[in-house]
Amino acid sequence: MKRFAAAALAALMAAGLSGCGWQTVDPDEARESIQVIAMDTVMIFTTYGEKSTHADYLSEDEVRRLESLLSRTDSESVVSQLNNAGGLGISVGEEVGGLLAAAEEYSLATGGAFDITIAPVVSAWGFTEEENRVPSQEELDGLLALVGPEHVTLDADAAALTPGTQIDLGGIAKGYASDRVAEILKENNIPRATISLGGNVLAWGDRPDGTPWRVGIQDPQNADRADAYAGMLKLENAFAVTSGGYQRFFEADGRTYHHIIDPATGYPADSGLTSVTVVADCDWDEVDGRPGVGTMCDALSTALFVMGEEKALDFWRSGVYDFDLVLVTEDGRVVVTDGIANEFEASEESGYSYEVVS
Repeated sequence: MKRFAAAALAALMAAGLSGCGWQTVDPDEARESIQVIAMDTVMIFTTYGEKSTHADYLSEDEVRRLESLLSRTDSESVVSQLNNAGGLGISVGEEVGGLLAAAEEYSLATGGAFDITIAPVVSAWGFTEEENRVPSQEELDGLLALVGPEHVTLDADAAALTPGTQIDLGGIAKGYASDRVAEILKENNIPRATISLGGNVLAWGDRPDGTPWRVGIQDPQNADRADAYAGMLKLENAFAVTSGGYQRFFEADGRTYHHIIDPATGYPADSGLTSVTVVADCDWDEVDGRPGVGTMCDALSTALFVMGEEKALDFWRSGVYDFDLVLVTEDGRVVVTDGIANEFEASEESGYSYEVVS
């Protein structure tokens, strides 16, 4: 795959994050930006500092390494080998074992709203196949019998699946990749960067003028417009991960079906939400490359979308994890938790009403 110079980040970020690679005399102003297609999404790495170019290409190489390790469709990947082991235990290595343990933690914490074993159900709807379709209830019932964290057995760096169970780490892979990229930025003393891995954004440091990075939350009602936002976040040293039903969907018999499946029903989640953005601080000193804040944000954005507004806010208030939320609802509201209310800007043109909750 060729490496491309990035022309813009308009799809997820406001002006100020875009530009092609260039260098200046001041190493703090030196900038490199590349665009990569990996993990079924467009990724843009924009870094500053003396090692900006080096860090960008190290980040690309790391994302591609993780894709070859975690891809469900790559027959050589560890995930594929586990899926095809026929119920036998295999060595998955410390890294994948750590991700499987993190997935189990988030599944249990969210009451099953996040579940990597939902993979065959997602495939039944055609979201990983060439054509979409509406599966029968009988088919879904058979597949759901093999969904749940109890069907994954972990023992250090070894794992086994109940025969017939399949996993897909796509729900946390980009989040984990962002954790690994954060480690690369730290190791190379990158003073500032914006990393966009599809709906996963890492705002590292601040902008060259000392102001926060501006990260746009896509308006689900106008998903075909890159400049349509439900709001804007002003972030420094933070992850922002968005999940929404508008990102992948199909229509059949007059109904719309999106790709975020509720593990309890086997159907696309009918939660009253159109998007969920999870925001959490990234502490430079605590970045260590293991499943961390980026992984957490990725898992929770999916789980809280499935839960719906009330349960998502209850989960946030529980304090189990440290994060904040921006919820966009089907009835035209944007709900912002008070921890990031001062960093959120409403979009006057969106037509939404805005609420801050505590």
